[in-house]
Amino acid sequence: MVKHNKEPVHSSNKAKPLVLITLIVVILIVALFVITTKQEEKAQEPARFSEQPSLLNQPTLGKDNAPVTVIEFGDYKCPSCKSWSARIYPQLMKDYIDAGKIKFAYINVLFHGEESQLASLAAESVFTQDPKAFWTYHKALYAAQPAQANHDETWITQQSLLEMAKANIPQIDLTKLEEDVKASKSLPELNIDSTLVEQYKVQLTPTIIINGIVMDDPFDYNKIKDVIDQELEDNNR
Repeated sequence: MVKHNKEPVHSSNKAKPLVLITLIVVILIVALFVITTKQEEKAQEPARFSEQPSLLNQPTLGKDNAPVTVIEFGDYKCPSCKSWSARIYPQLMKDYIDAGKIKFAYINVLFHGEESQLASLAAESVFTQDPKAFWTYHKALYAAQPAQANHDETWITQQSLLEMAKANIPQIDLTKLEEDVKASKSLPELNIDSTLVEQYKVQLTPTIIINGIVMDDPFDYNKIKDVIDQELEDNNR
């Protein structure tokens, strides 16, 4: 009786499915990594609105036809806004506004209640009387904010607002300013600002928007410069 040897099963035949499965797993991992990386990069990109906030009857500095517009959404009661006004705004003024490269605008935010509204009413009244005087008063309001101010400390009153106007913009009609503030005459303008705050999803102050691009960090001046310079370059193409 002749015995027949069984042919050996090649291990390579068993390995093929394992190699295929491993290859599929590697491809899935790489694909997942690429997708995750792209999502993270997209999340890091600043938000951008296709349409900029309307600046009709808003206080502005610089050339009206400047190719780049920088908008600050600020609150006179906000300590961070005071800091931005002291640290970032002067650099912006020196590098771009005075040089005629950008237009700068300020929009009121009323996150801190009655005092925020009171200061904004006074500022709007000054703007109505004398647009140029507005910026002097605007600066004085932030300068008057106590260095260690907190959200509950009261420092904005009708009297203090009049005293600031008298000391910094004596050309203003103080009687009219007092009457305007008491009558909340500029409330319609503040309502427009509040609508813009909601429309552009402003949740923190200050919020800085450059040609529709929302800055993640309003205190990163290098990033602000980069965005402005890029927008200027794009406009010159």
